[in-house]
Amino acid sequence: MDDALQAGVAIYNAGHYHAAHDAWEDHWLDLDAGTTDERFLHGLIQFTAAVYHARERNWSGATGLAESGVTYLADLPADYRGVAVDRVRGYLRALRDDPERIERGRPLRLTYEGRTLSPGDLDFGAAAVAARVLAAEFDRYDETVLDRGVEFAREELDEGTSSQFIALVMDFVADAERRDLIYQRLQEHVKRRERRERDVDDLFD
Repeated sequence: MDDALQAGVAIYNAGHYHAAHDAWEDHWLDLDAGTTDERFLHGLIQFTAAVYHARERNWSGATGLAESGVTYLADLPADYRGVAVDRVRGYLRALRDDPERIERGRPLRLTYEGRTLSPGDLDFGAAAVAARVLAAEFDRYDETVLDRGVEFAREELDEGTSSQFIALVMDFVADAERRDLIYQRLQEHVKRRERRERDVDDLFD
């Protein structure tokens, strides 16, 4: 869960308020309702949704989500799994009471173990989650390419080897300005790798 948690925090802090919840949703859906982790992730998902709707000027949606987010996070410790939950609760209450505050200042930034994570701060495990989320968020990227890139990068890590896959996956997440170019390079490397694998398979057919 830590990789997904960090990925969502970093994606949110990068301003992708809608996408951030995708990093947490699979874990949240697998948890039993009412458990501490379930309420924690549910509350964070409500938090990101409230911020998103406030930025879209959907005031009723924002206030409703802020209220439910406070409810889900109500009994959690001030800090839970490295996240400053008390700050999130405080911001949700303020957003509930005055959703237009979103137009007067930047939304609360999330911290993980005291750090305001950005995509460039993620290790490979969390970056792999973030890469899939970002690929799904933008129509111009083929999620299959990112999935294969992550798969090949994990093989490199397991084998103790390295090529371009690890760096390209992490750069895709961290470098928003060059993301399109990095994706093109990753796509080319994936195609070459798949072609080599097919060539080897053909030798034994």
